[in-house]
Amino acid sequence: MSTEKRAPLDRLRVADTALKLLGELGLDGLTLRAIAKELDVKAPALYWHFKDKQALLDEMATEMYRRMIAGTALDPGDTWQQRLLKTNRGLRTALLGYRDGAKVFSGTRFTSLVHVEAMEDNLRLFTSAGFTLAQAVRAASTTYFYTLGFVIEEQSVQPLPGERREGFDLAERARLMTDFPLSAAAGAEIFEDYERHFEEGLALVIAGIEARYR
Repeated sequence: MSTEKRAPLDRLRVADTALKLLGELGLDGLTLRAIAKELDVKAPALYWHFKDKQALLDEMATEMYRRMIAGTALDPGDTWQQRLLKTNRGLRTALLGYRDGAKVFSGTRFTSLVHVEAMEDNLRLFTSAGFTLAQAVRAASTTYFYTLGFVIEEQSVQPLPGERREGFDLAERARLMTDFPLSAAAGAEIFEDYERHFEEGLALVIAGIEARYR
């Protein structure tokens, strides 16, 4: 009989296991039953910690954010434009580290105040630059929504970096759209070179904020 003691089951251990399984199963395949099997416990044991899958997703998103900011410090010398660039680039990089990472993050609520210190610092930076609080919130949330939506679409084509979902063959797409040459050629602009497209789009959003509020 093994005398090895297992780590106690707690919210963090469950969330960590769920994030590991996410890479194998994707969001649709990630069930409490699958997580329980990986942890070698009965599924009802998880309900002591999470009432349903959404509660687990909230904890997973919180852990994702905690990892994203670990060891990083905000630069007090940033301009508001630099801060938007840095935070949204960091968010995209973090989400791309998980299969369906953006879908997991979307619509969740943090289970702790892990985000508030950075949020307060960002709002202070914006209001010091002359934004009203409402404008600061709008600027930050609009760029955040852009990044989240962009990565959701990006991961629908490339679930993980270097991996391509079946059905996105640009040559076949162009063949089917022979009578629509501009739409056919647009495929390379939609489904390729996501890094460049993200940067161009983020720059457009920031330029729009500047034009509107400054």
